[in-house]
Amino acid sequence: MRTTELPLVVVLGDQEPPLLDRVKDRARLRRVGEADLAEALREADALLVWDFLTEALPAAWPEHGGPRWVHTASAGVDRLLFPALLRSGAVITNSRGVFEEPIAEYVAGLVLAMAKDLPGTLDRQRSRIWQHRETERVAGTRAVVVGGGPIGRAVARVLSALGLRVALVSRTARGRDPDFGRVYGFGELAGLLPDADWVVCAAPLTDETADMFDAAAFARMKRGARFVNVGRGPHVVEADLVAALRDGRLGGAALDVFRREPLPPDSPLWTAPGLLISPHMSADTHGWLEDLAELFLANFARWTADRPLRNVVDTTLGYVPMSEAPGGTPHTEEGSP
Repeated sequence: MRTTELPLVVVLGDQEPPLLDRVKDRARLRRVGEADLAEALREADALLVWDFLTEALPAAWPEHGGPRWVHTASAGVDRLLFPALLRSGAVITNSRGVFEEPIAEYVAGLVLAMAKDLPGTLDRQRSRIWQHRETERVAGTRAVVVGGGPIGRAVARVLSALGLRVALVSRTARGRDPDFGRVYGFGELAGLLPDADWVVCAAPLTDETADMFDAAAFARMKRGARFVNVGRGPHVVEADLVAALRDGRLGGAALDVFRREPLPPDSPLWTAPGLLISPHMSADTHGWLEDLAELFLANFARWTADRPLRNVVDTTLGYVPMSEAPGGTPHTEEGSP
């Protein structure tokens, strides 16, 4: 951090984040949109990526100088891992700690909605059709949760509480996990898919996880299984998912993230049978913006005091590595809303 004057904190976003007036006596704040980002970055000491869906950073990043600390209001950091930023040596931190429980609740809601055919009930209500039906129990069914970081672990815990038998899949396999007994490695996923009734993707986006759910993966899943993605859009080959739904290989699916957002009106996903679409909202609950701001402010206090920052991303891995979570729960990777 430069010490000659108050540090310049550039905030990227069209909307003003809440609570930042708390640091106006300790920082010069400059909020910019994408058009003014390149100029602002040349003088910035720190960058708050409030608009975490932006794709403007690679082109705007300065060849020399620039922020020494970049904080994103998201868990996923794949949009920040471009060569110029990595070469700069800037420290990257994320917003781990805000999204885990809301996403887990959302996934549980999707699982119950599909098992209990709530979309079918709403369709019949709109058509004033009284049609008694039987639905499924989720207790005793098998779920595979892909992503062993805080978000995946939270999803696995909530599904377990509903009575599902959950297999957690992480980058690295390990035994004697205090919550799940055994954690499987990515290399074991193919062998788990044929027995899964539910497959949930909550993994970070890395070279290893991109396109991991393709035609081959869907073909391995049992007929009628359901698929949920709350990770990143590029985890899924969307055309292959549409094909698996249309031919009845999958019994249903739910996507909260997409390769292109907003999802274009002409996307075949809109009309894929049995697909629930939500606009990247699984983590967004009342008060979440204040929670994100509070997390940034706590790290800002550490930064100005030259104390170690929290949620520092390992740029070689693409997520925040953690050897031990609160309460002694080991895990190694971060999820990615």
